[in-house]
Amino acid sequence: MPRTRLELEQLEGLCLAPYAQFSADSRGRRYSEPPPDWRTEYQRDRDRVIHSRAFRRLEYKTQVFLNGTGDHLRTRLTHTMEVAAVSRNIARALKLNEDLAETIALAHDLGHSPFGHRGEAALNRLMKNHGGFEHNRQSLRVVEKLEQKYPRFRGLNLTWEVREGLLKHRTAYDRPAGRRGFADRSASLEAQVANLADEITYYSHDLDDGLDAGLLSEKQLNRDVRIWRHAARTVEREFGALPDECRRCFIIRCIIDMQVKDVVIITEKLIGKAGVKSVADVRRQARPLVRYSPKRRDLNLELRRYLYTNLYFNPLVQEPNMRAVRMLDDLFDYYLKMPSRLGTLSRKRVRKDGLRRAICDYLAGMTDRYAIQEHRRLFEAT
Repeated sequence: MPRTRLELEQLEGLCLAPYAQFSADSRGRRYSEPPPDWRTEYQRDRDRVIHSRAFRRLEYKTQVFLNGTGDHLRTRLTHTMEVAAVSRNIARALKLNEDLAETIALAHDLGHSPFGHRGEAALNRLMKNHGGFEHNRQSLRVVEKLEQKYPRFRGLNLTWEVREGLLKHRTAYDRPAGRRGFADRSASLEAQVANLADEITYYSHDLDDGLDAGLLSEKQLNRDVRIWRHAARTVEREFGALPDECRRCFIIRCIIDMQVKDVVIITEKLIGKAGVKSVADVRRQARPLVRYSPKRRDLNLELRRYLYTNLYFNPLVQEPNMRAVRMLDDLFDYYLKMPSRLGTLSRKRVRKDGLRRAICDYLAGMTDRYAIQEHRRLFEAT
């Protein structure tokens, strides 16, 4: 006999910590639906995210390097998959709900603009007096309104806990504002895990891409970044001399392992110190419980400063992205003057959401390559 949802929920009760978010205790969905037969509610959410159009478009959206500039460089999709994997590992170690942590990780960038964080900044500037733009809130907008897959409701109708995790996703890049209906001081531990997994992933793998592109050097990293130096010595001590690609891969793997181990150990201590016994206790906490140690946080700040100086603000990264971002300005102005040229669904939203928000939704949903193609078609036609 196949394993039913009820059996899966019973397994959660046996295997998860009392402060985990149990799928049977979900606050539910905005629109009532019959429960799934063979999946938990969070497993259903995960599948809906993976099958969404917004998820597929992440394959052609920039992570750091303009999409299409290198076959081995990360895209927003490969980044998302890596965040999901790290989230599951941390959640499993802490006896939290892996399915919820994974789902939040898979959905956290659904609303991201083309052209990375510079594209996000451009849309926020264009929407300055009209509600702004922030990609976590846009991810929530995607799953609540913009996806059109189901006959009885707009959006994906995800559970409250997944939507909470999207709204409260906070990293060094991300600072979303609050919203009515999500007033708890802290999010679930699973949402907090997805937050930190995002940071662990993009710092470590941006290092990998920067080295692969030749913009960073191991010599400079050994000199300036303690977290790299420590990992490099660990790998050399264990494996001796390795070929360049293999050595870099194992150093970055070592960095990730050290980050994850630190988060798991410190978080377990903080949970015990806070005395939380339920997910309700977690949400009452003034600060997140899923954290780095102070020492690890300082090391990460050093790594972050290095990446900003040597990678994110490197002209070879910044200039192509800035040229691409100027395309968003042109496209935004064009659609303001020619709203009839918007996509069909965006035109339908103009009356309810206003022209600027409809344009913003349309541009935010574009992939890098589609935005470039549209700009070429509209402005560079001979």
